[in-house]
Amino acid sequence: MADEPLESLRRLCLALPEVTERLSHGEPTWLVRGKKTFVMYADHHHDDRLAFWCAAPPGAQEAMVEEEPDRFFRPPYVGHRGWLGVRLDVPTDWAEIGEIVTEAYRVVAPKTLTARLPR
Repeated sequence: MADEPLESLRRLCLALPEVTERLSHGEPTWLVRGKKTFVMYADHHHDDRLAFWCAAPPGAQEAMVEEEPDRFFRPPYVGHRGWLGVRLDVPTDWAEIGEIVTEAYRVVAPKTLTARLPR
């Protein structure tokens, strides 16, 4: 995915079942069934990073931030709930980003929708 980071992220999010996009706090945000946020774009909105924030399985935030603090961080406002910050202004593996986005979706989406995803 050689596109702009926002377009690449948008494509990954909107490929998931019943996902919609809308602006929240001035940034593109992706929701399941228009209600539950699972990914939020962060274009230098709160700091100097181009990144996205996403829901994460229990313990994932701590493990990923500890392992690669130059790529992952605890985002403001939602970090205390276990959400993960993922930098997009560093070399990016879009296959890995796709896995992170899909896991964020699995954390938030109802089982009827996650059952439609390949394992």
